[in-house]
This record gives sequence, structure tokens and C-alpha cells, in this order.
Amino acid sequence: MLECVPNFSEGRDSDLIDQIILSVKACPILDFHSDPDHNRTVVTFAGDDEKVIQAAYELSTAALELIDINKHAGAHPFLGSVDVVPFIPLKNTPMKNAVTAANTLGEMLWKEHALPAYLYGHAAKISERVDLPYVRKGGLKVLKNEFSSKHRQPDIGDKLHPYAGAIAIGARDFLIAFNVNLKTPDIDIARLIAKNIRGEGVRALGLYLESRKITQVSINLTDHKKTSLKDVFGSVKKWAKEEKVEILESELVGMLPKEAVFDGMKEYLQLNSFSSKKILK
Repeated sequence: MLECVPNFSEGRDSDLIDQIILSVKACPILDFHSDPDHNRTVVTFAGDDEKVIQAAYELSTAALELIDINKHAGAHPFLGSVDVVPFIPLKNTPMKNAVTAANTLGEMLWKEHALPAYLYGHAAKISERVDLPYVRKGGLKVLKNEFSSKHRQPDIGDKLHPYAGAIAIGARDFLIAFNVNLKTPDIDIARLIAKNIRGEGVRALGLYLESRKITQVSINLTDHKKTSLKDVFGSVKKWAKEEKVEILESELVGMLPKEAVFDGMKEYLQLNSFSSKKILK
């Protein structure tokens, strides 16, 4: 059993988003989350290895055919039309299965669509590429300028796709994506809070949400056992108070494991919405 959480670079055009999601036939969709400011959609599905690889290929093919990354703009960093595809082993599945899935998908997308792939996490072939932020540093604009240099060459393929850019494909443990919205348009405050909460198992960015004229601390918990949702929200709350800024609400992007849930979570985290459907059991 593998979980897969593809991120593609469209969060505004609902018809286009529907077309891409409906392209997935091999696995049922468990969850999806679109954000117009990030201009990004995160999809979750799970199943046996072969079906999950096929579903990831279906979604990736639709995204690269329908999204011209050269016209894309959004608050979230990106490399391509289908930007990130991580595979996560579930239950007793070994990590090597996720690594095999990442390599298989990368080879399929290069062979069939000439889409180059960077492998990250446990699938990384270069030690620096274990961390996704390193792979995506500077986004597509910087990648285009540095592509000819040795350190920016993809792991699979040898040229950028003319309108789909590149893709990062990984094998990793469970990650919880979590956003906290602040009642301020001051991006410096959001960036300062993001900087202050970063640490072991916590990645964070400060972003401006144009549609609402507010800012956001966008958080990835890469190890919720070391730093829980409760702990990281408490840290954001502490620094927001320090900066005299109010927290408006928070939101979960994608699903979270059962062991990360705690009593009173919706109220404590000021979640704008939450249901048991968000829990991967």
C-alpha cells in the first residue's frame, strides 16, 4: 500500500482542476484541496503500488497537457505544471516500494512526455536532493537559468519540457501540510514567524494572500512525532502574540494520520473546517 499526494500548478480554474482530477481512473480520490493564492491543488489517493503509480501517471499526464507553466503565477514555489509527486508507504510497506514507485513514474514521464524529473527524499540519488526545498530552490525561473550547470541537471531526462517545466518526485514518510492565516498584510511578520518556528521536522514559509490581503505561515510537518500539530500551532501563537498579530484561522491541506489527531483539535488549531474524512486510517 502506498499513498500519493501530487501537487499540480492550478488552483483557480475549477473546470481545469476538475478535468485533471477526473483523469485519475486507477485509484479513488480520497481528498483534494485547491488554493487560488497558492494557485495550486493537492490531491490524495492510495492503493496498491501498481495502481498508485498508474494514477500518478494519469494525473501528471493531464496536468502537463492542460497547464502551461510559462503562464503560471502563484504564491507557492514551483518547478512545473505537475510540480511535486511524493509516494508514502502505508502500514507495513517498506520505503523501498515508494522509492521504486518514484523511479518508475519518473521514467514513464520522461519516456512518454519528455518531462524531466528530480528525485528527492529517500529516492534521491544526490545527497543534497534529499530535501525538497533544495531541489525547488529559486523555482522554475532560476532553474531555467541554471539548468546547463552540472548541479541542476535532472536525475531522469536531459532537458526541460517547453511548457510543463520539470517535476520533483519523491519517496518520504508522512507529512502534514498546515497553514495559519494572520490578520495582517505585513509579509515581513509572516516571514519572521516562519523563520522562528523552523526546526527539526518543521518547514515554514511566510506568504502573502493577494485575494484576501492577509498573510499566511505555510507549514510542513515532516515529523509530527517529534513536533506535533499542537506544538507548532502553539509556537505560531506565541510569536504572533509577540508581534501583536491576531490569528484568523488555520487549515489542513490534504490528510493526516490518525495518531496526529488530538481531542479538541478543531477548536485549538482554529481550523476553518475539519471532518473525519481528513483522517487517513
